Amino acid sequence: QVQLVESGGGLVQAGGSLRLSCAASGRTFSSYVMGWFRQAPGKEREFVAAISWSGGTTYYADSVKGRFTMSRDNAKNTVYLQMNSLKPEDTAVYYCAASSLPADIVAGGVDRMDYWGKGTLVTVSS
Repeated sequence: QVQLVESGGGLVQAGGSLRLSCAASGRTFSSYVMGWFRQAPGKEREFVAAISWSGGTTYYADSVKGRFTMSRDNAKNTVYLQMNSLKPEDTAVYYCAASSLPADIVAGGVDRMDYWGKGTLVTVSS
């Protein structure tokens, strides 16, 4: 069992930055591929980024590539999402999730995650 708690959301102006964190419980954190997903009002949840067990490989949705960076610290059981050059269309609830599948399988697949956090709201004003 893995419990995930996101933090770092808030209100930011367009062009600004935020860093989201996701703290995980459990001793086997390093064995899980981690992902960030988001759900905007009235829209379906979508993939944002994924990172491999070691942190050596990352995948990003085209909409955030070049602006968002995902990283992990296995010693701290934490993953991060650095979000730069934020746009109003980035407004959403952001969810952290864990999967036992490889990162390339997780990328793009909302239904491939084993555990989910409750989310943190990011609002980008224009």
